[in-house]
Amino acid sequence: MPEGHSVHRIARQFSLHFVGRPVAVSSPQGRFSAGAEKLDGHTMVDALAVGKQMFLEFDHGLWLRVHLGLYGAWDFAGDITADATVASAGGRMGQTNQRGTVAELVTGHDLVVPGAAGSRGENEASLHSIGAPRRTRLRMSESERQGEDIEEFPPPPIGQVRVRLLTTDAVADLRGPTACEVQTPDEVAVSIGKLGPDPLVGDPAEGEERFVAAVRKKATPIGLLLMDQSVVSGIGNVYRAELLFRARLDPYTPGKLVPEEVVRNLWRDWVHLLSIGVETGQMMTMDGLEGEAYVAALASRDDRHWVYHREGQPCRVCGTHITMAMAAARKLYWCPNCQR
Repeated sequence: MPEGHSVHRIARQFSLHFVGRPVAVSSPQGRFSAGAEKLDGHTMVDALAVGKQMFLEFDHGLWLRVHLGLYGAWDFAGDITADATVASAGGRMGQTNQRGTVAELVTGHDLVVPGAAGSRGENEASLHSIGAPRRTRLRMSESERQGEDIEEFPPPPIGQVRVRLLTTDAVADLRGPTACEVQTPDEVAVSIGKLGPDPLVGDPAEGEERFVAAVRKKATPIGLLLMDQSVVSGIGNVYRAELLFRARLDPYTPGKLVPEEVVRNLWRDWVHLLSIGVETGQMMTMDGLEGEAYVAALASRDDRHWVYHREGQPCRVCGTHITMAMAAARKLYWCPNCQR
């Protein structure tokens, strides 16, 4: 299931290529035909990610709410960027009006971009021509994969496409979501109101206070609370394991018994890791990596995580074998020596 950084990156793809443009909305599969009819022809005015959910606003006041769940994915094609986050966070894009022309991206900082990422990571993407619009395909879900360049635009829908969003230059096809529905502003407010704080939405300091209050009043183990989207938005299995290890915190400690300062540091570390995830497209949870080690970590999760997916392997700190157990039907990884 995509974690918070992936959904924010998808929302930024929409902000860059769809917001401010009229959108033709259809349901090639047919299951969203009624909803598509309500949105068809209207201009998208906002794209908002909150945790693992995304909300697309249109100019007549209706929104499209999407939760990708375990199997959902967005496929983008057309004049799109390999990394909309880079393009929207300080890149200066010079492009012509001719569809298919590769534009030059000038950034204010150096980028470390692997020529080709590995095949084992949870968010591997080939980001050649990073930031440059090109007539290509890009799949965004739990992982990001850039596909082949396209010869015709728009390309025909492939597979069971629940909803297609089409502008003059870009198309986004949604497959397999857990939720895909049209909502009114009041319904959107209710949906967002059920979610815990997201560091990239609203005031992070206010989010910290909400998170601390929610954790400190519950007897539920902290390892489960971090996965509870009503407590904090966006954390999934990978970030849960890594945050707990970085805090040297036993995942079975009841929330109310976790010292307040430790809870606050968990939130601040989530702010830190989420920002890195949005910037790089990877759940990079080991700090201090440089040079070849950093490039290797971008390419493979085996080189960028402390404990996740490392059951039976020696802890990178103490050498104790990493343990795995099932917690609420999800795999929980931790070091029984460092986290006690």
